[in-house]
Amino acid sequence: MSKKVLTGVVISNKMQKSIVIRIEQTIMHPIYKKFFKRHKKFMAHDEQEVAKIGDVVKIIESKPLSKNKKWVLLDVVKKAEELPLDIPGEKIS
Repeated sequence: MSKKVLTGVVISNKMQKSIVIRIEQTIMHPIYKKFFKRHKKFMAHDEQEVAKIGDVVKIIESKPLSKNKKWVLLDVVKKAEELPLDIPGEKIS
């Protein structure tokens, strides 16, 4: 049986070697035929702590590592853009 692979956005990396990923799905209602979004949060193991908040990542199913962690970070698909810090009173040329 193959392991599941999911793609989502990192919403928290405040823990050591752990990240929280939000997976969004667009689903059509079977009767009314209207599309709506559903989301779910997964906790995953990040051994090298490479994922940052806002990164798009792939996670793969694994054996349970703790009560809540049953996924492992596979790779970072897209890095989050870092915005420059604005310093008050400084002119930007």
